[in-house]
Amino acid sequence: MTVSFELGDRSWKLSCSDGVRSPSRYSVNAGDQVTVLDCLDKARARCGLDPQAKVHTCYEAGRDGWWLHRWLREQGIDNIVVDSSSIEVNRRAKRAKTDRLDADKLLALLLRFHRGERRVWSVVHEPTAKQEDARRTHREIGRLIHERIAHTNRIGSLLVMHNLRPGRIGGRTWQGWWEGHCKQVPPLLRAEIEREYARLVLAKQQLNALETERRHEVAEGAHPVVALLAKLRAIGPRGAWILDKELFGWRRFANRRELAGCLGLAPTPYASGTSEGEQGISKAGNKRSRALLVELAWRWLKFQPDSALSQWFHLRFGIAGKRSRRIGIVALARRLAIALWRYIECGEIPAGATLKTVEA
Repeated sequence: MTVSFELGDRSWKLSCSDGVRSPSRYSVNAGDQVTVLDCLDKARARCGLDPQAKVHTCYEAGRDGWWLHRWLREQGIDNIVVDSSSIEVNRRAKRAKTDRLDADKLLALLLRFHRGERRVWSVVHEPTAKQEDARRTHREIGRLIHERIAHTNRIGSLLVMHNLRPGRIGGRTWQGWWEGHCKQVPPLLRAEIEREYARLVLAKQQLNALETERRHEVAEGAHPVVALLAKLRAIGPRGAWILDKELFGWRRFANRRELAGCLGLAPTPYASGTSEGEQGISKAGNKRSRALLVELAWRWLKFQPDSALSQWFHLRFGIAGKRSRRIGIVALARRLAIALWRYIECGEIPAGATLKTVEA
């Protein structure tokens, strides 16, 4: 029996079928595990199946994460999580769309998937609970950095309304500067700035604590992939950490095409009849790793100028315009990802690259 889940904030839609009868449809409260099992039992009985008959389920990757997948597996149910952007849709300008229709569509695709059409959609790879939890540190650090920038910009914007332009907001000289200029600000605005500054201080404290904890873990050898990547010039501890936890630390790739596809750096050609063109990269993969690799590609040109990758870029795009260089840096990011993958898997240092010198 096959079952599809359409997960909503308040309710879930279940569509169940044995591939012969029309689907049985159920609506349950979101997260109600007992009712889900009861609906599966009802669907088995309606299809005339044994109470212990194998059940195949699926749902789209989203805000519910992996807990439902793991719980279904614990119940002996074969579940897959699919990439929602890979699901085919009706291309008409106006089409009906409801949760029930979406559940039926998922069910039809699941039946085709188990009949052998493996390319009907993209299945999302499951991290372990430990690997999933390992992502929390750098993602929280990223949010705290955005909060710090937002609070700093807000304070600066409030002050400039009274022609006050401090140097570094929140730095060592901030308190002395604020004590000397706070009386030039109206009382309500002064109170607002102080509350904003309190939130800035809290964000900076939490950020410093997380980064200190991360540095200690790397120094103690708890993250060997991070330490290995950080040996290369142009890659710092923060970038090495993200590449480890988001990409290389838990994913295994059979070839370079799988790696480029996971990052969304694979090309998307368009060829129909006499019309041929290139649509750019797919951008269907891990956006955090993709954005980081593009940033690292620029740093690679600066800190690894004698490497084969940098020489290839300068030969191909060095005399080109800004637009061509922006296109070329994406190609360099793809090549850099492949080189780093080989470096981690085989210990093969990228050609011409240098390692950081260890200070005595």
